[in-house]
Amino acid sequence: MIRSQVAAVTVFRFDTRWVLEAPAEVVFEALTDSLRWPEWWPGLVEVRQYRAGDECGIGRTQCFVWRSPLGYRLSFDIRIVRVERPCLIEGEASGDVVGIGRWQLREEGPWTCVRYRWQVRTVRPWMSLASRLARPLIVWNHHVLMRRGARGLARHLDCPLGNQRHEAILVPAGEHDS
Repeated sequence: MIRSQVAAVTVFRFDTRWVLEAPAEVVFEALTDSLRWPEWWPGLVEVRQYRAGDECGIGRTQCFVWRSPLGYRLSFDIRIVRVERPCLIEGEASGDVVGIGRWQLREEGPWTCVRYRWQVRTVRPWMSLASRLARPLIVWNHHVLMRRGARGLARHLDCPLGNQRHEAILVPAGEHDS
């Protein structure tokens, strides 16, 4: 990669937390059934499976196509690299963004605390430019999609949704892990 391309890369670190009044196993099942996410997650246009993976889901590879509230489409593949039932699902993203996504679940009484960490770097040049010029809009866009996901999952599971928290960090070029 030439130096000008490296400088154009933008890394985002998003940290989303949801609390649902449902057992962790039930939430975990819904999150591992990502082919059905478009039924309950507004903004997720399509999920296509390329590879099923093993009995735990390791190696499962799927393409996710999103339509953002801002009107652009984002497409990336996720390959599941780690699963610890019912508390962890981790995948590697490639496509319009590249990085790692990690779902972590923790049961607290009747509630399940869900944490999603999404650390990705932009690949498409327009996204790198937009992330510098319109960072608040990109962050807002991500948070809207995640709020929609939380509400959709609560409806899908027919359970109350508790607190939500959304944080984002824009990592300057050159200050991220490759």
